[in-house]
Amino acid sequence: MVILEPMSVEAWERWRAGAVRSYAKDKVRVGAWSADEAEERSEREFAQLLPDGLATPGHDLRSIVNEAGKVVGALWFGPLNEIGRGMCFIWDIEVVEAARGHGYGRAALAALEPIARDLGYDAIGLHVFGDNEIARGLYRSSGYVETDVSMRKALR
Repeated sequence: MVILEPMSVEAWERWRAGAVRSYAKDKVRVGAWSADEAEERSEREFAQLLPDGLATPGHDLRSIVNEAGKVVGALWFGPLNEIGRGMCFIWDIEVVEAARGHGYGRAALAALEPIARDLGYDAIGLHVFGDNEIARGLYRSSGYVETDVSMRKALR
């Protein structure tokens, strides 16, 4: 069981810095971006998606809090296209490394469902990097299905 609490300003600042770095590293790891441009590109994407930071309309940033009251992760969700219509999109979900393997990710996904429904969405979508088998397994076992798959072969 977890609670999805609105993210504090301090938690937002910590999460954003880490999320920008993590996303840049993921894009480099899968070969989508070069290392020398990754952090700058990641910063630009975050600035475009969250132009008003924590106060960006329609975007919800939550701390994942366990039953003991400890923050064990973060969840960012919001519109893919239109606020409160169609698909709610999970832009980022992360459970801190020390708390992984205890069901917090699955619990956060379940806790999001009634929130998304109350906001007017009729589906939840997300992106997962193809090489992240652990996350893909979690999403499948939580009822998510793959809707399309992109593939790439590096020519070196």
